[in-house]
Amino acid sequence: MAEWSQLPRELVDLISKHLSSEIDFLRFRSVCSSWRSSVPPKPYPNSPSRFPILPNNGIAENSWGFKLTKTPLYLITPPTETTSSDSNHGGWIIKLDRENPQRMRLLNPLSRSQFKPLPSNFPKNLDSSQYPILELGQEYTLQFIKYRPRANSIADAGNLYMEKVAVRLEEDGFLLLTIHVSGKLVMYRSGDTKWSIVDDSSLPYDDVILKDGNFYAVDNTGKGVLVKLSDGSAPELTIVGQSVFGGDKKFLVESCGELLMVDKYLSIGPEDDLGYNENVEFYEEFDCYMSERTVKFKVYKLDGDMQKWVEVTDLEDRILFVGDNCT
Repeated sequence: MAEWSQLPRELVDLISKHLSSEIDFLRFRSVCSSWRSSVPPKPYPNSPSRFPILPNNGIAENSWGFKLTKTPLYLITPPTETTSSDSNHGGWIIKLDRENPQRMRLLNPLSRSQFKPLPSNFPKNLDSSQYPILELGQEYTLQFIKYRPRANSIADAGNLYMEKVAVRLEEDGFLLLTIHVSGKLVMYRSGDTKWSIVDDSSLPYDDVILKDGNFYAVDNTGKGVLVKLSDGSAPELTIVGQSVFGGDKKFLVESCGELLMVDKYLSIGPEDDLGYNENVEFYEEFDCYMSERTVKFKVYKLDGDMQKWVEVTDLEDRILFVGDNCT
């Protein structure tokens, strides 16, 4: 049997082109020196531009702009001997902020807050040969910024607004679908000089997702739509799931090949950790001490043939993570 290191260079290069995960690509090049020389490091050609997308095509010296950020999510598994000695230690799920090429930050997977300090049992040196690392997916967010041409980083430009975005990478560029401040769907194709708002009479949309190369969106009532985007034609919306109403915030999640909708129910209640102050007027206290809380979730899966959401009563061995920027 031939040695793996003796594979033809063209075959090694062909295999590398089928690796979409950056961590898998890194591991692939680390197998041996011949593979590393056959596949040199290179930027992913389909990745959106790093900084930024401008709605006015950069005509103004100082202008409002949009920046698309990709943040990978990883599962880091501890060595086998660690898990056998500590049954409660199953690993870490993290987001990796690489905005500053000289310094990476570990972020909470359900938010964009930085882990400070790191967990006491988190490794000081993260060696992928000792700690298996699995890329779970990517979070794409769209930041609305004040752009200055000579800014060296997004921090210099000033981040004013952030929204989740679904991204479809294509051979000649990329296509974005996100939610406008009006609640309508809005799309952007690489090379365009403006955003295109999708004309639709639905209630405000809550979430968007890319599944199997197709865009899906859900509005505040739970109505799910398939968004078909073609070159040179207006977006076409097809209802795939009728409204379910009920909760206050809808999330779309892909799990085990299924499209799920998580319906979050909210309630307004007082803060438990704040004491009553009799010197404060009632309405002032009510405004200060009342907060929005999550009280329950309902989960539905899409039945595309029947065009309806079917409630899921048992997730079995699955765990769903839902957040404003990714699910």
